[in-house]
Amino acid sequence: MINRLVLKTAKTLRSKIQNIGASLLYSCAMVGRATWFLWLILPWGKGFKAPFKRLLQQIYSLGVLSLPIIVVAGVFVGMVLALQGYHILARYGSQEAIGQMVGLSLLREFGPVVTALLFAGRAGSALTAEIGLMKTTEQLNAMEVMGVDPFKRIMSPRLWAGVISLPLLALLFSVLGIYGGAFVAVDVLGIYDGSYWANMQSSISFYDDVIKGVIKTVIFALVVTWIAIFHGWHAKPTSEGVAMATTRTVVQASLAVLALDFILTAVMLGNF
Repeated sequence: MINRLVLKTAKTLRSKIQNIGASLLYSCAMVGRATWFLWLILPWGKGFKAPFKRLLQQIYSLGVLSLPIIVVAGVFVGMVLALQGYHILARYGSQEAIGQMVGLSLLREFGPVVTALLFAGRAGSALTAEIGLMKTTEQLNAMEVMGVDPFKRIMSPRLWAGVISLPLLALLFSVLGIYGGAFVAVDVLGIYDGSYWANMQSSISFYDDVIKGVIKTVIFALVVTWIAIFHGWHAKPTSEGVAMATTRTVVQASLAVLALDFILTAVMLGNF
């Protein structure tokens, strides 16, 4: 009886170890495939005029069409930050520092992170669905048959459009958030506008706050767009496959943004 129990326990343990090993091997294989895929889509392609035209089209699709949600979210996030910050700072008699809190919070964290999350939900999902649909309708196969490289014609312009669009959207998000915070702090709560802007100006460093925030958004843009294109390319050519790929894009891109934000923040603050 004891021997049977030991044998059964050993089999269960071996099965769990095998499952863990298989999962790790699959994850390593996916990381390798994704890295090789990124290497293939990084090159710009031959010439300049035609790829540049396609790049502008994708900047419009990914960046300009994302403006409404970025504008609305930026204004309201800034307003909420000012409202919450005022009630917290007022407990210590420091409500005049609300401009400093709003500016630093937006430029360092909320601007890059929230914009990247919104970009993943709106533009990332659209990218995956678009490329997945191309694969389902065999447009990508047709390009290969005609001798056209789909990596340089389809994937590369979308990747670089995302890398260009997201930092600009994040800066716009932060600027609108600062003005939204100014509206609440100055016009609604009665904070002196001179102290709001003066405290913000004296506390914000161009390199430590603005440039480092831009560096974050560039990395977020590369990762989010890379994940979206990768899942679109590897989506199963069915409606269910495209839907599952779109879901994976949003989930993995959002988690990647949050994880990278912690790592980049720790590195920039000198904790690593």
